Amino acid sequence: MIDAVAGPRLVDLSHEIGEGLVTYPGIPAPVLSAVLSREASRERYAPGTEFLIGRIELAGNTGTYLDTPFHRYADGFDLADLALERVAGLPIVHVEATDTRIVRPEAFEGLDLAGRAVLLHTGWSRHFGTPAYARDHPHLAPEAVPILVAGRAGLVGIDSLNIDPTATGDRPAHSGLLAAGIPIVEHLAHLEALHGAATARFFAVPPRIRGFGTFPVRAFAIID
Repeated sequence: MIDAVAGPRLVDLSHEIGEGLVTYPGIPAPVLSAVLSREASRERYAPGTEFLIGRIELAGNTGTYLDTPFHRYADGFDLADLALERVAGLPIVHVEATDTRIVRPEAFEGLDLAGRAVLLHTGWSRHFGTPAYARDHPHLAPEAVPILVAGRAGLVGIDSLNIDPTATGDRPAHSGLLAAGIPIVEHLAHLEALHGAATARFFAVPPRIRGFGTFPVRAFAIID
């Protein structure tokens, strides 16, 4: 018999971005094109050598994306000033919330939140890319926001359309968390893979863009 030692496992927690993807109703879908096509590149390079230089036009709120305080507050830090330790290698707190549409304060009772990626697993990502995704989506209860802030959560994520309810223009979770400097990741996927994981770390790193508050990320977890 051969003893196999299992190593760390990578779990992709992101949605795929492609031409025409509707992430949030009313926000333009991405458009893909080429600055230099493979066909055109053949005239520039040696025979048998070709390249594609692509172009993508997309809103920051596309696919799985991260919000910095600048998204909500003009004087908050933006993507360029986002410290890597806020979005890379954070211990994960997996909050199971698949049996409710509102994640209430009791969901965080007894949890150590400090410096951790608090990921709200609602199961709603199964509707991503369909009209049902935007209807009556799960969200964080406003009264739970002070608990996350007081607990010094490092980051808060959700696998739903929005961490806030969207029936009105109020955005208490965005306002409270981003005011406290806590980044938000929305439209996560595959959070069920984290269920029961004893030790896992979260990564959701966007590019450094000055004057931008939100951008897509390749979110993933490393499960030991």
